[in-house]
Amino acid sequence: MRPVIHHNPDCGTSRNVLAILQAGEVAPVVVEYLVEGWTRAQLLALLAAAGLTPRAALRLSKSPAAALGLTDPAVSDDALLDAMLEHPVLVNRPIVCTPKGVRLCRPSEAVLEIMETRPKGPIYKEDGTKIPL
Repeated sequence: MRPVIHHNPDCGTSRNVLAILQAGEVAPVVVEYLVEGWTRAQLLALLAAAGLTPRAALRLSKSPAAALGLTDPAVSDDALLDAMLEHPVLVNRPIVCTPKGVRLCRPSEAVLEIMETRPKGPIYKEDGTKIPL
């Protein structure tokens, strides 16, 4: 199975995780979820596999979460999921799936935990900090 990255090309962390995956031996499948979207079943399965609740996966910065009233703790998981399906940008990213597991890869070096083959040579975070291999 090739790694799968649920990717937003406008996100620095997502671009960095994609670069780390590409530095491995197996090219990842890139799913631009803002374009493709997902079904409720797909999103529920992805969150469950990553051990995330909808609230834990909710992107708060640079998203319409606050404007939509989704930061209120009284908002249910079902309502959050509905909003995430309508506005995919509400889902924090990147989420990566490999045979070793599914993770929300923030910070970007979290992807190393689930890579079958670690990249060679130095790799760096979005801010230029070297990530120890």
